[in-house]
Amino acid sequence: MEKRRLGGQGLVVSALGLGCMGMSEFYGPADEREAIATIHRALELGVDFLDTADVYGMSKNEELVGRAIQGRRHQVVLATKFGNTRLPEGGFGPVNGRPEYVRQACEASLRRLGVDAIDLYYQHRVDRKVPIEDTVGAMADLVRQGKVRYLGLSEAAPATIKRAHAVHPITALQTEYSLWSRDAEDEILPTVRALGIGFVAYSPLGRGFLTGRFRRFEDLPEGDWRRRSPRFIGENFQKNLALADQIKAMATEKGASPAQLALAWLTAQGENIVPIPGTKRRSYLEENVAALGIRLTAEELRRLHAIAPKGVAAGDRYPDMSTVNL
Repeated sequence: MEKRRLGGQGLVVSALGLGCMGMSEFYGPADEREAIATIHRALELGVDFLDTADVYGMSKNEELVGRAIQGRRHQVVLATKFGNTRLPEGGFGPVNGRPEYVRQACEASLRRLGVDAIDLYYQHRVDRKVPIEDTVGAMADLVRQGKVRYLGLSEAAPATIKRAHAVHPITALQTEYSLWSRDAEDEILPTVRALGIGFVAYSPLGRGFLTGRFRRFEDLPEGDWRRRSPRFIGENFQKNLALADQIKAMATEKGASPAQLALAWLTAQGENIVPIPGTKRRSYLEENVAALGIRLTAEELRRLHAIAPKGVAAGDRYPDMSTVNL
């Protein structure tokens, strides 16, 4: 398994990670047995970088990951997040970056995961009411206490990243990045590269749209979060389907799946970039890992750039964009 370095503090991870969110919530029904089997298969294949968060599945996802890595902790680079909150009925509450909450959230995650330390601890979303210096200061205390090894941010703006990095080295920034979400190329990627911060790309397959598996809105399972996502609704779905079809056609020429082509493009964007495609099935995991063996020529990269230029996707990334890039 190819390895990549995140940041300048010594964190090394597999060149492809595994997003575990969908194993518990958001993307249709859960199957815990298959989910745990998928995590175990990832470790067998050398995928050691597992990504979860305290809000996924109302905290159940951390518990699932904890069960899956029991007896295998030495094989895992474990990343989780705090900051987003959930209401008792399941909805999302306000973002919380208060220092006392940082400490409480970390203790709760350690308990659910069944570990002594978290390898990479992200602030999931920036709290606009709390100075980033205060939040990262509390996160730095966790490093000094040995409860966290490296610090990360998610969906933070360049100015916020710089302020945070001045308090304590930020090892990784996690933000959406794919052939249909290339906004990070404008300012965020140049910022993290200048600061020596790694970049973790979530939703690298466009929440599954770029795989070509969805032909109609009705193909999305009942209760699936994507049924409320602007890019999966109405005219936007049809416009984005044209993009997915072009990617599929090029992938067929290459002898690859659309998912493999999309991941190969992403890993070619820089050695500091690590995609974390999410899946809850072993078959898709194995397909994704095989993308690491695909090399794209300069001409193929130019073709993909033309097929999927910045801003190509129809619709916003989220129904409410007010909590990203702060």
